[in-house]
Amino acid sequence: MQTQQINTTLHPLEPLTVGEIKEAVAIIKEEKNLHEKVRFVTVVLHEPDKKVVLNYKKGDEINREAFIILLDNETGQTYEALVSITNQAVASWENIEGVQPGVMLDEFEECEQVVKNCPEFQEALLKRGITDFDLVMVDPWSAGNFGIAEDEGVRLARAICWVRKFPNDNGYAYPLTGIVVYVDLNKMMVHRFEDCGIREMPPTDANYSPETSDSITLRTDLKPLEIIQPEGPSFEVEGHYIKWQKWHIRFGFTPREGLVLYTVGYEDKGKIRSILYRAALSEMVVPYADGSFAHNTQNAFDAGEYGMGQLANSLALGCDCLGEIRYFDAVMTDSKGNVRTIPNAVCLHEEDYGIAWKHTDWRTEQVEVRRSRRLVLSFFCTVGNYDYGFYWSFYQDGTIENEVKLTGMLNTGTYDESGKSKYGTEIAPKLNASFHQHFFNFRLDTMLDGMENSVVESYTVAEEEGTENPHSNAFYVKSKIFKKEQEAQRNLDIATQRTWKIINPNSLNAVGTPVGYKIMPGENCLPFARENSSVMKRAGFLKHQLHVTKYDAKEKYATGDYPNQHKGGEGLPKYIAGNRNIDNEDIVVWYTMGHHHITRPEDWPVMPTAYINFQLKPVGFFDRNPALDLPRPTSKSAACHSKPDASCSK
Repeated sequence: MQTQQINTTLHPLEPLTVGEIKEAVAIIKEEKNLHEKVRFVTVVLHEPDKKVVLNYKKGDEINREAFIILLDNETGQTYEALVSITNQAVASWENIEGVQPGVMLDEFEECEQVVKNCPEFQEALLKRGITDFDLVMVDPWSAGNFGIAEDEGVRLARAICWVRKFPNDNGYAYPLTGIVVYVDLNKMMVHRFEDCGIREMPPTDANYSPETSDSITLRTDLKPLEIIQPEGPSFEVEGHYIKWQKWHIRFGFTPREGLVLYTVGYEDKGKIRSILYRAALSEMVVPYADGSFAHNTQNAFDAGEYGMGQLANSLALGCDCLGEIRYFDAVMTDSKGNVRTIPNAVCLHEEDYGIAWKHTDWRTEQVEVRRSRRLVLSFFCTVGNYDYGFYWSFYQDGTIENEVKLTGMLNTGTYDESGKSKYGTEIAPKLNASFHQHFFNFRLDTMLDGMENSVVESYTVAEEEGTENPHSNAFYVKSKIFKKEQEAQRNLDIATQRTWKIINPNSLNAVGTPVGYKIMPGENCLPFARENSSVMKRAGFLKHQLHVTKYDAKEKYATGDYPNQHKGGEGLPKYIAGNRNIDNEDIVVWYTMGHHHITRPEDWPVMPTAYINFQLKPVGFFDRNPALDLPRPTSKSAACHSKPDASCSK
């Protein structure tokens, strides 16, 4: 295990260092004379223009800039600034009217204390027989936007609560469903208090460690499984640049997106061929299905309202990652502008992935088999009750995979007098877990053999019956190229096997067709929220699983720059309104995948991990299988690539 030390001078896309963040904060504090009520929402690298990055040569001068979002708690105003670290000056300063930045980690902590100190809240607890207020858990949720006049212009969090029976207890077993507290985060005071009545508390605990539960006895029959690389890993790392098995990858990390991939390319025929310029999580939305007062406003925008990166975990060897690991710290600020470092936030390692390819010639008994290996770059974050892992994997055959792992705790509630709900599952006696969905939108700034790309939609049709199809078995593929943004709003269709391929019409392969990469979907779904719901107004991108837009550096997020408490209409619906040309242009592909969660008792008290993914798979990008040159396996002697013997089957 090794934590990678970062050198800021390596490349224009290297994340800001601790020293650079301190400089940027000090510069803006002094030049703008900021008072103590101004919070630093985010301080990140201002990424240089794409052409500057692509034309960069080692040793060139680099103009280092920080992009900063600030919130003035006194006035409620939001500001965006560019600070030139190179020139030691504020390069730009702009007041962004009528928006609410995402909730900061400090605000979560302060909000919980405001709720616990509220006399009305304490009185409500006493009515329920709760006298130890320290055992109460307060989860501040985003408030959304539901057209309530008294909430207009107020920076809000909607706090919902649970209670523990002892300090290490799992409080999610005991929801205080009747209590909802709205907190003004600028003033740090209660804005509105609601007590909708006392409900019966579920009777059973939900503890999941042997230290807290007498019912859990850990298994003792699991033998060690060691993953070792005695000669070290096959990758090379310099700063945030990775070279592995013909892959060339640069990455960064932001408080909102978490992991960001940059300038991904693959070596082929003696040169590095570009595939992606930038790829990252754009937004994540979790709409809940429950129509009752306690849950009908739960529509979390986890990236735009909270920030996946700022909630990242510090990873541990043997728990989160196995093998020969390289860790990378994530560096950001707290809301006061102090540097906040998350140690070991990003994990890099190799994994064996079974058979890469194999063939047995039954005539000669000659066997050729190669094992697959993948490089995995990942981070994990905790958003309240839920835990999410984000994994980018790179395969030796040129495939790129994005996988999200969902685990953690269900959002729980109690029943009303009816003792039932059609919007959830009774996961334990008298404990309800609402149905919900998780949608992940990824922004893929593609660059296949250059910046001018197009997107092709393909679908399969059955051949008409007739002389050309005498046995009615034939089918073929039809395709079309998207010309404009609005025609590129598309959904999957299993009946026609609809797929989408990014191509470069200016780069042809050995058979004379444009090189391409296809989106290979995994699990997916569509939202069930109605068209006029708040969540659909604010997350209009959910209507379609694919969007394609013309590149604009300012268009980074599917729900816009400031989705927190926004009325809606921002992001992708607004981006495509101009209906720009997207054929043979610098384009961005936006892919949305969804997990439909009908809750079950087996998800309690901690959910077994659910997996959702998509792949970018080369289709005509290479002239033949790029993994033909993988070495023959050596651990089982020559039997893997000659006539089989007894050792092959062991």
